Amino acid sequence: MATLQNGVTNGMNGHHATDSLTRPRFSDIPPQIDIPVTGESADEAVEISLVELLDDPTELCTLLESESVGKQYWMVIALAYAKQRKVDHAIEMVTKGLASLREKGGTRGTEERLSLLGALCWLYLWKCRDAPRVKPGTIADDGATEGQLASEARTKDFYLQLATSTLNDASRISPSYAPLHLARGVLYLLRASQPSRTGQDAERIDMLRQASASFDSAIRADHRNMMAVMGKARAQFSLGRYADALQGYQMVLEQAPHVTDPDPRIGIGCCFWQLTFKDDAKGAWQRALEVNPDSKIANVLMGLYYLEQSSKYPLNDPHFAQIYKTAMTKYTQKAFKLDERLPLACAVFGGYFLMRRAWAQVERLARRAIELTDVNAIASDGWYLLARKEHYEGDVVKAHEYYSRADLARGGENKGYLPAKFGMAQIQALQGNFADAKFRLEGLAQAKNVEAMTLLGTLYAEEVFTAQASGLREDKSTELKKAISYLEGVRISWKDPKRKITPDSAVLLNLARLYEHDQPDKSLQCLQQVEQMELAEVAQEDKNFVEDTVNERLPLGDYDIAELDEKNQKDEAKKKANKELKATKEKERTEREAKRDAERLLLLREYLPPQLLNNIACFHYSADRITLSRELFQSALNACVKINRGGSGEDVNNLITSISYNLGRAYEAENDLPKAEPVYEGVVQRPGSQDYADARVRLAYMALNASPHDEGPKAIQALYQTEPDNLEVRALYGWYLRGAKKRTHNVAEDAEQRHYKHTLQNHDKHDRYSLTGMGNIYLGTARDMRRETDSEKERRSKQYAKAVEFFDKALQLDPRNAYAAQGIGIAVAEDKKDFGAALSIFSKVRETVRTEPNVYTNLGHVYGEVRQYARAIENYEAALTKGGAKDPALLCCLGRVWFLRGKHEKSVQAMKTSLEYSQRALEARPDEIYLRFNIAFVQIQLAQLIYSLPDSQRTLGEVEAAQAGLNDAIDAFTAIAKSPHPPFPPHDLEQRANMGRNTMRKQLDRAIQNQREYEDRNAERLRLARETREAEMRAREEEMRRREEVAAEQRRKIAEERRRMEGRDRELAERRMEEERKREEAEMTTDSETGERRKRVKRKGGKRKKKGTEDESDLEEEDGARGRRARSEISAATPASSDLDGGEQPRKEKPRKKRRLERKQKSGKAYKSTELVEDSDDNDDAGVTMNGNGDGAEKREDSVPMEEAKEDGDLFGGNEDEVAVPRKKTARVVDEDDDDGDELDDSTANGNRETEDVPMGDVESPNAEDDEE
Repeated sequence: MATLQNGVTNGMNGHHATDSLTRPRFSDIPPQIDIPVTGESADEAVEISLVELLDDPTELCTLLESESVGKQYWMVIALAYAKQRKVDHAIEMVTKGLASLREKGGTRGTEERLSLLGALCWLYLWKCRDAPRVKPGTIADDGATEGQLASEARTKDFYLQLATSTLNDASRISPSYAPLHLARGVLYLLRASQPSRTGQDAERIDMLRQASASFDSAIRADHRNMMAVMGKARAQFSLGRYADALQGYQMVLEQAPHVTDPDPRIGIGCCFWQLTFKDDAKGAWQRALEVNPDSKIANVLMGLYYLEQSSKYPLNDPHFAQIYKTAMTKYTQKAFKLDERLPLACAVFGGYFLMRRAWAQVERLARRAIELTDVNAIASDGWYLLARKEHYEGDVVKAHEYYSRADLARGGENKGYLPAKFGMAQIQALQGNFADAKFRLEGLAQAKNVEAMTLLGTLYAEEVFTAQASGLREDKSTELKKAISYLEGVRISWKDPKRKITPDSAVLLNLARLYEHDQPDKSLQCLQQVEQMELAEVAQEDKNFVEDTVNERLPLGDYDIAELDEKNQKDEAKKKANKELKATKEKERTEREAKRDAERLLLLREYLPPQLLNNIACFHYSADRITLSRELFQSALNACVKINRGGSGEDVNNLITSISYNLGRAYEAENDLPKAEPVYEGVVQRPGSQDYADARVRLAYMALNASPHDEGPKAIQALYQTEPDNLEVRALYGWYLRGAKKRTHNVAEDAEQRHYKHTLQNHDKHDRYSLTGMGNIYLGTARDMRRETDSEKERRSKQYAKAVEFFDKALQLDPRNAYAAQGIGIAVAEDKKDFGAALSIFSKVRETVRTEPNVYTNLGHVYGEVRQYARAIENYEAALTKGGAKDPALLCCLGRVWFLRGKHEKSVQAMKTSLEYSQRALEARPDEIYLRFNIAFVQIQLAQLIYSLPDSQRTLGEVEAAQAGLNDAIDAFTAIAKSPHPPFPPHDLEQRANMGRNTMRKQLDRAIQNQREYEDRNAERLRLARETREAEMRAREEEMRRREEVAAEQRRKIAEERRRMEGRDRELAERRMEEERKREEAEMTTDSETGERRKRVKRKGGKRKKKGTEDESDLEEEDGARGRRARSEISAATPASSDLDGGEQPRKEKPRKKRRLERKQKSGKAYKSTELVEDSDDNDDAGVTMNGNGDGAEKREDSVPMEEAKEDGDLFGGNEDEVAVPRKKTARVVDEDDDDGDELDDSTANGNRETEDVPMGDVESPNAEDDEE
């Protein structure tokens, strides 16, 4: 705000005018001044140049004091110094002037001192604006301003105290002096911008309110004081009342549109900016630059606008570079050149040098912004720049202090500076103070700050990862949920197009790790999103190389589809062939494009990080998408090879080893062992990978599967001897012993048990595989133990309990150990018979291990025990799909459950399905004798079931097939009984065979005979029923045909009757037209003068308006033509009416006519009422309206006889209840002077029926329209 305007203090009475605001500052200072001196001549004076002033004002002061000049000389010289920005000399001049005037004393001296005190106050405020905010730092040129004499190290607070003291002195002289209110308001504004001593915002708000009150006092003293209005607007802006501030600035602009120093347009733009109308703010600042292109404030604010616009684009966007360049070079740099000590420009340029990491320039500009500004926000930016500098350089203590000062400069606590709060949280995290960092960040995350949510989610995620790596069983589910919540919130914010936030791959990778165990599908989605981001970052030259490679490997082809449409369009056959060829070509092109896209993606993936590709492939492998995982492993391996060409070192070699092993596992899962084996061998032979035991384990396992009795065991033994301490090798050896050992009921003699025991005692007592293996050993032993007596059952339960102990220990070490959980479920089901608990355990295990067939097998067992055969079959089939379609154990389980279902439901089809699965099991293991027994057993049971079924539920073929199966079963039992190791005692098997020979064969023979007889009888019954049905169908068809003939005859008669009626209607219409023509001829007459034919004209008499309502008069006017036509028709029908003269007759029946019209007016009925008819004195013609001649009903009765009405009007043959003559609708018209009379009423047209309402048929009543109206 201006301190001095045109040589006088702002707001002085008599000097404030709108014109003065438009002139530059100090424009009223003359180039020289004449000081009167005492001498011989009264006009003697000393001329002093105000352009080239002395550097030391002492001589001038001495001259002015000796001559005892007035205050205006002191003032002008002081302002001349101020004009040259030698404010200290100006202060010295004013101070000595005050001392000189004080010596004079008197009233005049006091008044002159008041003006000088006001000027001195404004000069102190000017010095305050240029003084540093805090004590100068280490940079020398920030400590003092050029030309300063005694205040090199004096701060703003020092000058504020001097200004306050001066203002108090002036107030003692005259408290109501108007310019003091303006100075006091500016003083309060500057005090409010200083750092608070108490750290509370209440003190600052109180200062701003006092400033606003002071400006109000100045405005009351002079409402034209625009500086006071702008000061009040500034106070309102600082209080956050931006709308009120905007009104103030706009008022100044309306009343003083040419003012530019200070410029209200800048204030208007700032208000718009705070009100989020940033484009309007830009417009205001642009207008300020149009008025004053060298406005440093407007230039730097325009730079800030473009910086804000650039923040909406990512750094790699070309728009960002263009907009950022405009902000820095066009506007901010210009403002800095205009005034390199402008605090806001220093802060903006400090941010630029911070990006360039030019720490020395950042330090210099940040301190200059802090020391020179009187705006807290700019000071906050300066402290933030210093904090960022120290943060980058690693001095966390200073960084935390500067972040704290930046936050405090903007209010701290609930307000403050968000980036500074975030910086303090970062420093706390670096110092290991995670609790305080999370507490601070949670407050920021509530405002949906993306950076705070990202850091907070990362802190919680790291806490979860640390707990997982340590192996501790500490519950971190709360931290896991919070981490996912915050990071997912960040992920959602990326989808907001208004925020234009660039996705961060680190967020997605953390989410993938958090989802890895519980939600692998979501984890895979996160990794795939990272893959898409990485693909977008592939260099363009690499993309071009990939495209060239795809074109070389899979060219599109040269055929032109559009050309096929232009050939052979006239030949339909060739046209059809052309169309088919076109469809084929389109299909080929689509397929080739799909192949090209897949090939392009595979090649582009080789430019991605191999770790990412490997992790994605592992998720696909776990989800049984083996082919896709194998392709990704191969791409990851190729990416490693490309990286390794640059000599990246040992890390890439380790990656190649791990990814190669994973690729071998993928080949092995695809059962492509010839490719898997060389991959494993390559891993083992790689330099530095000789101790990679996993590959050697897989090679030994493959050898064992390929040669289980020769090379396989040797490979296992050799591996075990070379790696006896490797737990993975010991686990494989224990698995091998499980299949190679001799079964024994003594656990201590079990070789597998001794091996696991040695592992737990000598290598690792927490080896989870050994613990699970021990549990399985005890579980199998308990299953084979006898349970006939109570003591045997008790020993068996103890074995189950020991198995559960081992499983429970394994689960304590690894809560996700699905195999140990299955062991507990098996023990619960077999020992406790608690199938519900076992089912719950297996269901949870299935959610964890979806690819393991054992869990589905156990679920099938449990569902079979609870007789839920459908679910048991479903789980067995799932296990068969996942474990191999030729697993004899699973096939036996399916045969058993289908057998139980068939027996329970007495279903022959279920028994047949059981037999099919038993036969498939025997095909897989033809040497197993118990599988042959199963088939024979099912065949005998199937024969028994078919024999027990009634004849209606079986067929002869099924019985004969059962007999054949029985014979096969008898032979099988006989052969099995003679085998060296039968599954059951031979005697029992022989008994079953003998029962089949002696009993069941005879039963089936009788069943075949009975079934044949039953089917013959049933066939005969079916034949008779079919014949009866056919006869009924024929009779029904005959009846339907007869009915159709009758209906056709009826339709014919109806059509004929309709034609006859149409002919009669035509005749009737013709007659009616002829009658209408005759009636019109009767209305025509010959003109006596011209001899031409014309219509008969009524005689006109005196007319009198009907005394009725206004509506009836209107009706009469509107329908006059229709009424005249109706009267003409009546006249033609009654010849007597034509002899009436035109004289007016006495109206004898006037009262009766009046009553009749009034009744008609009130009634809205469509027919004549009884009351209306009985009111007439006539017997037969009560409905005839009286004419204007007053002849009454007698004359009308004589003139219209009923016979004539019948003859003229009955078109249908003399029905006297019908209307005589059809007439057009006419309005009721009352014409008392008409010689021909009014139209007939319904009662007249219908004879003597006075008391009955007769609805009209096809012919409408002439008064129907009147009745409706």
